[in-house]
Amino acid sequence: MRQATYGEVFAVREFRVLFGSFALLVAGDSIKMLALSVLVYAQTGSAGLSAAAYMAGWLPYVFGGMFLLSLADRLPPRGLMIIGELVRVAVCLLLAYAGLPVWAMLALVLVTGLFAPVFGAARTALLPEVLPGDAFVLGRSLLGVTSASAQIAGLAAGGAFLAAAGPHGALAVTAALSAVAAAVLRLGLPPRPARAARDAAGAGPEGGLRARRDGGGGRRGAVAETVAVNRRLLADRRVRGLLLAGWLPSVCLAGAEAMIVPYLGGQGQAGAVLAAAACGMAVGEFAVGRFAAPGLRERLSLPLAVLLGLPWLAFVLAPGAGWAAALAALAAAGLAYQLGLQRRFVDAVPEEVRGQAFGLHSAGLMTGQAVGAALIGVLGELVTPKYALVAAGAAGVLTALVLTRHLRPDPEPAIRR
Repeated sequence: MRQATYGEVFAVREFRVLFGSFALLVAGDSIKMLALSVLVYAQTGSAGLSAAAYMAGWLPYVFGGMFLLSLADRLPPRGLMIIGELVRVAVCLLLAYAGLPVWAMLALVLVTGLFAPVFGAARTALLPEVLPGDAFVLGRSLLGVTSASAQIAGLAAGGAFLAAAGPHGALAVTAALSAVAAAVLRLGLPPRPARAARDAAGAGPEGGLRARRDGGGGRRGAVAETVAVNRRLLADRRVRGLLLAGWLPSVCLAGAEAMIVPYLGGQGQAGAVLAAAACGMAVGEFAVGRFAAPGLRERLSLPLAVLLGLPWLAFVLAPGAGWAAALAALAAAGLAYQLGLQRRFVDAVPEEVRGQAFGLHSAGLMTGQAVGAALIGVLGELVTPKYALVAAGAAGVLTALVLTRHLRPDPEPAIRR
């Protein structure tokens, strides 16, 4: 496979549109969750409710991932992404100006968040269509760098907006960012039919996975279809192995990062350490995407996955904030291991369910990270944050080694004579 370049990727107009709208989305979500957390704390004075508000945007991923992902293939991708941005506009304006009680704000975020995996899956599944071959992997690399950078920028901007205009003003800014993103998508992307419709039209009367009917002769509903396709994807040994390889090493990293604040005793230095981790992720994604050829990128998946856990073992020496930041950045750079799995994952899943497959990957990743943070948090209560960090690192290394078969690239097919 010929190695693509970042210049070739950015030359594709549709990718530039997806790239810009994604940056606005990540920055806006960072501002929104920070502002909502501050708003809830201002109304209740409860640190627990404030933390719940900050995490509320992530919690619905598990339910949306299990029951709604088929919509990502059933509906046209451009329209679905635009709807997602307009939903964020409405949610942010309601949170800012509707005077909702805390329970209603949290319920609004949770209910609308159920569809977040669907909107994200529509975006990710569109990438292989606009960026074929190795360009797709570089596109994913750029989005990974953008995600880390936009999170840092969003949190910094969120703090500035909170100081200048309060949480209501910050939420209004997020609504404006989403409105701009909707306009960018509407004007920049050409319309495309839904993948399910394309598959049904091109596959004939037998159809593909999406064109199948239920026993009563009618098309299955979105929930039934999502559950059925998730089962089929997880039953496939190759797809299941790649999903686990994408999920589990990152779970251990999330658990380690969750211990940074208690490890440093709640000091403000924790923010710098977590920012260093985000920078390490961005550098790793860029370096592997830019300088590693496709074959090397896939061979690096295993050692980079091991790197996710290895630096945390050094916390047994109780490093200070400076060394902790360096170790966290080094560990997070290992997230570039995901780039070596991207092409293999696209090849492994049927095109007609690509949206749901990517959505399942994202939903499992988000859910696993929350579970990892919770488990290591419990461990930190039972032992100490230092040893919980070491345990998270050891679990990460062990997990990567157990997944060796799936992290290594597929053997080259034999040449037919």
